[in-house]
Amino acid sequence: MSNAEERNAYFDRLCNTPGLMWLGQNTNHFDPHPSLRDAIIQAFDEGEYHAYAPPLGFETLRALIGQDVGLPDASVMVTDGAVEALYNVCSHVCEAGKDFVTTNPSWSWPMQFAARHGCKVVELPIYDPAQQYKLTPEQLRDAVNENTGVIYLVDPNNPLGTCHTAAEIREFAAIARSVGAYLIHDITYFHFADHHTPAYRFYPEKTILTYSFSKWLGLAGMRLGAVIANAGLIERFASAPPNNLGSNVLSQRAAIAGLRNKAQWFPEINRRQRRNQAEVLRAAQAVPGLSIPVYPSQANLLVMETVDAGVTPEALVAAYQEHGVMIRQGSYHTKRFGHRFVKISLTVPEKWADRFCELLPAMVERARAIDVPANQY
Repeated sequence: MSNAEERNAYFDRLCNTPGLMWLGQNTNHFDPHPSLRDAIIQAFDEGEYHAYAPPLGFETLRALIGQDVGLPDASVMVTDGAVEALYNVCSHVCEAGKDFVTTNPSWSWPMQFAARHGCKVVELPIYDPAQQYKLTPEQLRDAVNENTGVIYLVDPNNPLGTCHTAAEIREFAAIARSVGAYLIHDITYFHFADHHTPAYRFYPEKTILTYSFSKWLGLAGMRLGAVIANAGLIERFASAPPNNLGSNVLSQRAAIAGLRNKAQWFPEINRRQRRNQAEVLRAAQAVPGLSIPVYPSQANLLVMETVDAGVTPEALVAAYQEHGVMIRQGSYHTKRFGHRFVKISLTVPEKWADRFCELLPAMVERARAIDVPANQY
């Protein structure tokens, strides 16, 4: 079996596990606002899915996304998920021989997109309490030069949950401008942050934001995201996109409803996921050797260090899967630091988070004895 087929079979098993508690993919499993269901059913009943959507997305949705990120004058391209957005962007801005500068840890797929286009991937380590587990302006300034083509920043960071200040974002934008680099600001988790600043405000010429509906609104399986940039860049991305026939009509109608009702619904979602964070912190503190390095997280997840408890992340993941709970091993994000931690996603029903906490002491003991699986993804 090829690696791709083995990976697919792994997730197929998870998807077909009855009652699986998904605490590993940062997706939102809370019930949606009722308007989403109504919007999807209405669009289906009216047969909207028989026609292709506009290639950049419904105008109403484009406007709502711009308003949501505080950039109503920027241009928006709706995509089949934020992954497609990043794939399209990287296809247009990555050049062979140029440096693609990012952090370690980060989200790994854009690094693969960049490498495929011949970029040299430069990873700046940020797993360090001395720098508050995030990139510093000095660190970035020392890493860039005239050969830097792209700077990729996930903010808030996945998996660490740290978020940059407005002053830091301003400096990153100035550094990118100083070498003429594109700045891809991946804002997938910004809805969960106490404060967030889009880099586009400081460097609209070459800043590109990527936006997701999977995490805050819970449309992961409906595949919807967006690219936000100036009109000239959006024109480039629209010239040869992976999909030129418009994104899923039902998903777009759901997203419109979600954005229109966000103020009524989302604050309670964020309160509940912060409640879950607090419970996981309490549970980790009760088990010798476990720790939560970033708290509260500015994303809908927590990193839990296992290395001082004498437990490998992979073994702990396997132990939890025996009980129908999915968490993620750190090596998914970083080979350098992945041996230190697991990631726990917390936009989930309270009973799921509480089950994780209840099992934690026994799962640590089980992980000490378990054979580490050969492949986890």
